[in-house]
Amino acid sequence: MSGIKDWIQEGDDENFNLMSQQTVYRILLISTLCLLGFASASAQAPPQGTAKSPPSASSPPAKVVAANPSSPEASKYVGADTCKTCHAEIYDKWEKTPHWKTTLDKEGGPSHQGCEGCHGPGAEHVAGGGDTSKIFNPAKHSAKEVDAKCLTCHAGAHPNFDRSPHAKANVSCISCHSVHQSKEEENLLTAPQPTLCFQCHSDTKPAFNMPFHHKVNEGLIVCSDCHDVHGTFLANNLKSTADQNAICTKCHTETRGPFVYEHVAVKAEGCLGCHTPHGSQNARLLNMPSINPLCNQCHSGVAANTVHGMGAGSSETITCTNCHTNIHGSNMNAAFLR
Repeated sequence: MSGIKDWIQEGDDENFNLMSQQTVYRILLISTLCLLGFASASAQAPPQGTAKSPPSASSPPAKVVAANPSSPEASKYVGADTCKTCHAEIYDKWEKTPHWKTTLDKEGGPSHQGCEGCHGPGAEHVAGGGDTSKIFNPAKHSAKEVDAKCLTCHAGAHPNFDRSPHAKANVSCISCHSVHQSKEEENLLTAPQPTLCFQCHSDTKPAFNMPFHHKVNEGLIVCSDCHDVHGTFLANNLKSTADQNAICTKCHTETRGPFVYEHVAVKAEGCLGCHTPHGSQNARLLNMPSINPLCNQCHSGVAANTVHGMGAGSSETITCTNCHTNIHGSNMNAAFLR
């Protein structure tokens, strides 16, 4: 710095007056700092063309593999082909069911594939010469244990099964479904509906022999058209819908609506307020043999009302629906008149 100062003092007096010593010091200081910053940045920058360093060993992998074939856990599984060597007859029948597709589940790994997807790892079972205590046999376990095993795959389709009357009554999945083979290809049922349901629900079976009944025995509809046997939030395992009458109106479309004038009873009590669903001795599956007493449960004072002009005895001689024909709802008349 002293050399610069001497240079300034020895310079022309006119130029020295234009630039003070303090200004020169500042310029030199800023220049020095800029040079130092540039040199530091150049040292930290990687050379051009150098590849990025790989991630550290502590960083998590992008995707966790469901089952590592080399892991100790995977060594407990022997594969369905090994099972076939002893259980060829069962395997041949099972191979024709939808469960065979689990052998293609590479993402789920051996614990979700083939025979061992249901029976558990089979290495110890094989090593023990077929020791049955080393394998999961649903026939020798409780209903809850069997259900838990099935729900490892089917929980998404049947999330309410644990709260269903069937589960609470210890009716397990294999009570209705056959895993290895089935006489009914659809849903692997052990027997066709309604025969399967009548095995337990014998009290309901006579209703379908009544003079007026839903055509279940005739095969026109089945129990599962109205009931979700795997559980719902409603009584009797009835299927849940936004409009609960939709269970009936999906077939009885003429009563569906919407109507300009709705029958309040239909919306409040629903179809079961007037009809018995399984079977009845009364026409139209009505809860009562005569329409008028059925209507008078709610409209008890209407028949004697002077609006009708016929007195109380009219309900014994004239049926309500003779005039109120559109009893489920109307687009023309608030009293459901034709």
